[in-house]
Amino acid sequence: MRLLEPDDLTQPLALSPDEDLLIHADAALALPLLPDGAFDVIAIDPPFNTGRLRRHRRVRKTPLTVDPDAAPDPAVRATTGFAGRVYSTEVVSRLAYADAHDDFLAFIAPHLQQAHRLLAAHGTLYFHIDYREAHYCKVLLDDIFGRDCFLNEIVWAYDYGARTTKRWPAKHDTILVYVKDPAAYHFDGAAVDREPYMAPRLQTPERAAHGKLPTDVWWHTIVTTTGAERTGYPTQKPEGIVRRMVTASCPPGGRCLDFFAGSGTLGAVARKLDRRFVLVDDNPEAIAVIQARLGQDAAAAGA
Repeated sequence: MRLLEPDDLTQPLALSPDEDLLIHADAALALPLLPDGAFDVIAIDPPFNTGRLRRHRRVRKTPLTVDPDAAPDPAVRATTGFAGRVYSTEVVSRLAYADAHDDFLAFIAPHLQQAHRLLAAHGTLYFHIDYREAHYCKVLLDDIFGRDCFLNEIVWAYDYGARTTKRWPAKHDTILVYVKDPAAYHFDGAAVDREPYMAPRLQTPERAAHGKLPTDVWWHTIVTTTGAERTGYPTQKPEGIVRRMVTASCPPGGRCLDFFAGSGTLGAVARKLDRRFVLVDDNPEAIAVIQARLGQDAAAAGA
């Protein structure tokens, strides 16, 4: 994986067939330098325009030996865990990014136009967006890609997060799926992980054992605070969701792009599935998380 900084982005980028790129720059600067039709899948999860600052704290817990007869030490912040064990807690890092744009559609439209240019003729865009913006963005994508290029609206349903008693609790995100050519897009349903039938007794034993292709409603947990995938980056998405996108729509050896890379989930999935990837993000904290997550230092440009 090669790291490129803004100073390296002075001319069009050639993509080596056996190299992955991590680009530390604004997508508006990086995307025009990437070649036409270079990507089989583009999967993006842009800021959702909620008007909030997204924050996440990474906390380190250290076991403590506590004398039950001693007075509590006000300098130590202690918590009690499983089986009564006592831990000191220390905030080791804070990650945050602004999730607000005065005009979200004006912000995202040129990025989506670039996505259309960068997709291969058989390519697919997975556009992960909040319910507050999904309907506006679908109209925008219809204009850029064409209404006949709309493939699916995927509902990712989960059961974590805030509760409310004043309305139906919001427990899903929307993923809009568009293809470059509705007559020639790549989709390998046979390669996708199967799901159990809801009424297996109505199927033959063979079909019940094999399972069914997932529908456009994906039930999948979020990345939990104790999960093995957890990086500490705000709004990190689970690998299982991205794996379905890549497996179905990117042929083996193909190339994926995420220009709002965040914690680098697309890169982690692409690497495990033997696909190439290009990740773009202008947040230095995201770049650090991606480098740590992918388990190697990105080489300096030209090295």
